[in-house]
Amino acid sequence: MGLAAGYYLTESGQTVAMVDAFDPPHEAGSHHGKTRLIRHAYGEGSSYVPLALHAQKLWEELDEKTEVPIFVKTGVLNFGPKGNKFLDTVEKSAREYQLPLQVMTAEEINHRWPGFQLSEGLIGYFEKNSGVLFSENIIRTYRTLAEKNGADLYTNSHVQSIEAKKDQVIVKLENEELVGKKLLITAGKGTNQVTNLLNVTLPITPVRKTFSWFSSTEPSLYKEGTFPGWGYIGKESTYYGFPDMDGKGLKIGRHDGGRPIDNSGELALFGTYPEDEQETLDFAREHFSKDIVMEEGRVCTYTNTPDEDFIIDYLPGYTNVMVACGFSGHGFKFASGIGESLANLLMNKEPAVSLKSFRLRRFGVS
Repeated sequence: MGLAAGYYLTESGQTVAMVDAFDPPHEAGSHHGKTRLIRHAYGEGSSYVPLALHAQKLWEELDEKTEVPIFVKTGVLNFGPKGNKFLDTVEKSAREYQLPLQVMTAEEINHRWPGFQLSEGLIGYFEKNSGVLFSENIIRTYRTLAEKNGADLYTNSHVQSIEAKKDQVIVKLENEELVGKKLLITAGKGTNQVTNLLNVTLPITPVRKTFSWFSSTEPSLYKEGTFPGWGYIGKESTYYGFPDMDGKGLKIGRHDGGRPIDNSGELALFGTYPEDEQETLDFAREHFSKDIVMEEGRVCTYTNTPDEDFIIDYLPGYTNVMVACGFSGHGFKFASGIGESLANLLMNKEPAVSLKSFRLRRFGVS
């Protein structure tokens, strides 16, 4: 979100300094692992659809500005038990915004994509215009374009203190002091470490998550161009996944669950806990193929809010310090639209899509 906002600010001629505790792209945030899904008929709430469609437009514009792939239209299949509230909202979103959506039985899904082996009683909703974003390519592209536009990027730098005055914000790093008119905090799991410097604590919980790549005796079934991106919404669990985009195999992660991260922020290595391997492996063998084999697993983080909706607002008591956080594992697809909107808000302009529903007041924080 920060790199996107920085890029759009520089596109408008603003002077921008960006600070990262690491060197993006890196594995300490929520953007590694190469790929992210983008869905339009949104099960988390139809209010997200305008933002998703605007973000899609901006991703396609970004694709024209770089030689590396940004988006590929694989289609996305959401499936689960009939009567599922999430899937009902997907259908409602598609109907409300006139989005193409194909309703499919388990038998039809298995026939169209033989890599699936779904049981009777499951239902699917296929969005042909959705697909996969290349998250690390996006981070590199935003960084390259922002720096080309004149942005200063301070990598491997940690914020030591923040002083926010009426017309000025002073950010002290280990060996630098940055002075600007406004500050945007997009620090992911480290957000409260930064906002606490201003005596503000936000209702967010960093959570350790995992995802894995799998191989099969019939790898051709799962190749890009043959197999879609997908999401499974069950009664007790939620999973997501990607076709084999680069020969690494079928990528699968569990969206719900995870383990809260303590104050150190250190992530236990993949395989530390039994569920790291077992949850996704059991799911893959039930819904895809009995001969699925896990090849590699990685850890990442979600930063969750109590309602799993985002936080985008000025910090309480400050008129020149904004925060964007709590993206709860489903935010990356919106990064282009949110980044552009943040840039507009910081320049006192109206964003293309309203972000008012993400204000802090819903948590009693104002």
